[in-house]
Amino acid sequence: MPQVRIIAKNFMDMVAALPSMKLDKLYENAFICEAILRSLPPLAKKYVLQMLSIEVPVTAKSMEEWVLPDGVSKHRVAIDRLLQLRIFTETVGRKREATYTFNPIFQTNLKKLLVHGVVLPREPMPSNITVRLPSLEDLEAFALEQWECFLLQLINSSQIERPSNISSSMMKTFQRGLLSQRDREAPRLTESGFQFLLMDTNAQLWYIIREYISNSEERGLDSADLISFLLELSFHVTGEAYNINTLNERQKNIVKDLADLGLIKLQQGRKDSWFIPTKLATNLSVSLTDSSSRKQGFVVVETNFRLYAYSTSKLHCEILRLFSRVEYQLPNLIVGAITKESLYSAFENGITADQIISFLQQNAHPRVAERVPSVPENVTDQIRLWETDLNRVEMTLAYYYDEFPTRDLLEGTSDFARGYNALLWEEPDSKKMRLVVKAENHTHMKEYLSRQRQ
Repeated sequence: MPQVRIIAKNFMDMVAALPSMKLDKLYENAFICEAILRSLPPLAKKYVLQMLSIEVPVTAKSMEEWVLPDGVSKHRVAIDRLLQLRIFTETVGRKREATYTFNPIFQTNLKKLLVHGVVLPREPMPSNITVRLPSLEDLEAFALEQWECFLLQLINSSQIERPSNISSSMMKTFQRGLLSQRDREAPRLTESGFQFLLMDTNAQLWYIIREYISNSEERGLDSADLISFLLELSFHVTGEAYNINTLNERQKNIVKDLADLGLIKLQQGRKDSWFIPTKLATNLSVSLTDSSSRKQGFVVVETNFRLYAYSTSKLHCEILRLFSRVEYQLPNLIVGAITKESLYSAFENGITADQIISFLQQNAHPRVAERVPSVPENVTDQIRLWETDLNRVEMTLAYYYDEFPTRDLLEGTSDFARGYNALLWEEPDSKKMRLVVKAENHTHMKEYLSRQRQ
């Protein structure tokens, strides 16, 4: 079965990948410190707050005494996350005793935030200056319309009536990995491109933002400055107007790009102009699994494999064509059927049965969303059966680990691998204590195990 190649990383994974100098620069912003504190595992948050007023190194042995014996694996995952983000730095002394030191820049700014509080560098504009601000419902409709317009242009420029202002070079950056093109042929979606379309809006947004940040250096932007501004933006209030003159020139250019993606709405007054963050922008520092950002569903699937989508969106119609036969489209209704032929076509393009079923469940119409299951069992079972006809064996590149010296190390390693969704198999009850991890995470595993040996 084809594997998902798109990884919608969150900001904290991108933060952890920054060089130490850029990371220290990032930690000078108190809002970044708060956003990172929110993202940490519960035990890691406890350690940060517990050591906030300690300015001397703390030994690893003494920190292990802060947790009960059954929490050792969670302790190691928490410490590893803090080391990845360089909130803690590890030093090994002559006696091979490890100590942890709090990052002084992070410590100072987080303490300042908690003790004195910090205000945004800009305040909402008074209502007597900003007239006719959109309601929250109008703003959400604008954000989704802009996002769908962008996605349609991304995958099929011939379908778009109102192209966005994103430059062709930027669009090519976003299309990288999603489209492929041979000589004199129209661009075609790659396997990753098909998978991208079946993601929910929040996951798609993370992928695009990740690409936007990854290629920032080519546009003369510092990635640390860009991450800082985007995370700062997530602390603004949805629907409030902020004066665009409070931004520097680089931030103004970023805001224009974000407006094309639907993260921000720009408005012009008689004298001033302002930007209004949408829910897409204020959710940037929220977990990908946060259910509050899910939009209302629109799909009804019947036991006879008929499919009804109550939508006016061209994008929804294009997505449904990926795995079903669209029979006709009315102004607010798309009617189709899930057939063996349409599913075989989807499987050949790299879409999996689980992705199709997940899409149908996440986008179930409110009338059927409360049912259990929201998609009829005979439909989901048949989709999986048709997939197994094509995929008798699933191949995954992996690394095999064995001969762990202690069970605690095995459990800690397993928890660490689960954190990356990389654990494929483990055998904790055997004397050999073995596990198998996806090959793409082997580097992270080596770094983790080398730290545990010190």
